[in-house]
Amino acid sequence: MSLKAGIVGLPNVGKSTLFNAVSISAKAQASNYRFCTIEPNTGLVDVPDERMNKLAELVKPDRIVPTQLEIVDIAGLVKGASKGEGLGNKFLGNIREVDAIIHVIRCFEDENVLRDEGAINPVGDKEIIDTELQLKDLESVEKKMQRTEKMAKTDPKAKVELEVLQRCKTHLDAGKSVRTLGLSKEEKLLIADLCLLTDKSVLYVANVDEASMHTGNKFSEALKAGVAEEGAEVIVMCNNIEAQIAELDNPDDKQMFMEEYNMTEPALNRLIKTTYKLLQLDTYFTAGVQEVRAWTIHKGWKAPQAAGVIHTDFEKGFIKAEVISYEDYVKYGSESAAREVGKLRIEGKEYLVQDGDVMHFRFNV
Repeated sequence: MSLKAGIVGLPNVGKSTLFNAVSISAKAQASNYRFCTIEPNTGLVDVPDERMNKLAELVKPDRIVPTQLEIVDIAGLVKGASKGEGLGNKFLGNIREVDAIIHVIRCFEDENVLRDEGAINPVGDKEIIDTELQLKDLESVEKKMQRTEKMAKTDPKAKVELEVLQRCKTHLDAGKSVRTLGLSKEEKLLIADLCLLTDKSVLYVANVDEASMHTGNKFSEALKAGVAEEGAEVIVMCNNIEAQIAELDNPDDKQMFMEEYNMTEPALNRLIKTTYKLLQLDTYFTAGVQEVRAWTIHKGWKAPQAAGVIHTDFEKGFIKAEVISYEDYVKYGSESAAREVGKLRIEGKEYLVQDGDVMHFRFNV
């Protein structure tokens, strides 16, 4: 599974600094310059999961393999991006290719960091980005409406599709994002080819100064109030501090650094976990002496689909799945012990995999 979350925001809000902190395979150039990020930088980040460590304590495997997310650092958008300002068309295309958006918003004052938009205004900054994405979506919707109107006269499916497009247009004209329209799964499928920018799930990152990293500040509070109606989550963090933690290779040094700042874990862990949930993902595990490994699946997937994440042959030849819940595995201490007390279940093709399941698959080659 290749799932991407894109980091977006206005120039100089801390996007590339955040990317540098979360990426383990690529580094973006963090620079106080409007278009320092031109090509989208991509990196992989491990998804923190304390359950893996617990399983490893019990199984004592040769290695531990966490699941990962792909993070894309997209260049700063500017007002007018929907009309091509600031390389806007290219950057909006980069956003179209991701599955979820991490929207970084500046919630700190620093006269040394350039800002063309005037006084610090988190809600205003958010609205600039929202407007550009909405305008681009409106353009896409109107183009498809023109193509669909003729077909809708004779094709019942096209008629339903046109009705959905009209609802999207009305919503976008009102300055609202499609994700707040409440489209059904079936309705979304009708317009899936548009890959609407404002239909993507969003997580807001309030990038605050060091003094506000634990408590937030007036800017982050204003942002929370401004997105309350969306039901979106806001994570308050200091991107500079997170980048410094990420640069420390020695675990003891990291621990000392976090203790100095009264942190129990990097705020990045919460960011990554929240992004994972934003994408509506679950994790199941395989556990053996060779490795304890986490596997990513979509919520609601059945056992054969989950098996297919390991190898397509597992899905094609699926027979049964041996399943132990994470809680039972930890409670009884091993697969054999769970089996003895009847906590190892044999599940078929219709089984809905649960987050945290420890699984082995039976299949025909």
